[in-house]
This record gives sequence, structure tokens and C-alpha cells, in this order.
Amino acid sequence: MSLSEDEAGDDPIKLLEKWLSDAANNHVSEPNAMVLSTVDAQGFPHSRVLLLRNLEQKGLTFYTNYQSEKGMHLADNPHAAINFFWVDMERQVRIVGKVEKISVMESNEYFHSRPRQNQISAWASPQSEVVANREALEARFREFEQRFEAAHEIEKPPFWGGYRLSPSRMEFWQGRPGRLHDRIRFSLEENRNWRRERLGP
Repeated sequence: MSLSEDEAGDDPIKLLEKWLSDAANNHVSEPNAMVLSTVDAQGFPHSRVLLLRNLEQKGLTFYTNYQSEKGMHLADNPHAAINFFWVDMERQVRIVGKVEKISVMESNEYFHSRPRQNQISAWASPQSEVVANREALEARFREFEQRFEAAHEIEKPPFWGGYRLSPSRMEFWQGRPGRLHDRIRFSLEENRNWRRERLGP
């Protein structure tokens, strides 16, 4: 595989859409899995794998507990990085940008599309907090399961919802023989147009 300037085009969001589709068509396991990196108040970086739930020109959307570790980091420092890596295709995408909460309406819509057990877990899990043991966590789940037993629709927790990362820089890496890889970077300029540049591998 290769990545030329013509193949990259002028719109990195469209290129990312194509690469995600290519990964899915090549039966990559969890093609939308990505590493999200945030920075804590002491300046230490933290990374974890989560799933991309929506991609549009405005940015990349993911969902979590706002009171989680990542949520606390983003409240203090809204800048973050995302990394995709599809090892069998020798492709990587690195993205940096600013993160903002999406609307309650968008979060509600996605929350109600999730399986019922996932909805209950969103209520039951004190994400990133210390729990006594697995039994305590499962007991908490059963409590919320009973609480919502008669509910036709489970309300979204106020502490759970979506974030959208709006990219300011996106870099596409395509592995090539002899380590002479293709690297193309897009940088968002003040006029909101993307500047495309080739980087040395």
C-alpha cells in the first residue's frame, strides 16, 4: 500500500472515513478502536482505548462518564490526542485537537440506542473510582437493575454523555517497504482550510 498526495486529497476527514471503511472491509477487529490521550493537572499524560462513535466534519465523537478520569482531565485541559492503528494494514492516524461536550440531545439519542444493560451500567459504574471488589460492583448493578425494572425507557445519567474532538492537526502514516514510509500531515489554518504537507518517515 502507498499514500500519495492525490490519494490523500484535500480533506483529512474524508480520508479518515475512507481508511475506517477500508479497515472494516478488511475485517479488522474493532476498526473504530482508538487511543485517547489526555493530560492531568500535574502535566502527566494518560492514554486509554475507546471507540469512535461518530465521525463528521465537526469532529470525532466518543462517550464516557463526565466524572471519569478522562472527564476530569478534559474539564481542566480540553486539548487531547487520538491515535488509530491498524497493524495488518500498516496504517496509523494521529490527531490532535480541542474537545467539547456535545449537546444533551445528541447524548440522549445515542444513550437510548444502547443495549439496556449498557444503559444500566452507565448508572451503576462509578467510573475511575476505587471499588471494594467485584461483588460490590455487581451488587450496585443489581440495585439499578431493580430501580429501572418497571421503566419502559431509562433516563440518561446527567453525568454521562458525549465529547467531540475537533481536529487541528491530522497525520496519516502508511507503512512502506524498507521503512521509507508515507507520512502526510494536514494542519488547520486560520481560514479553516487544511494545509497538506509530506513528512519524512
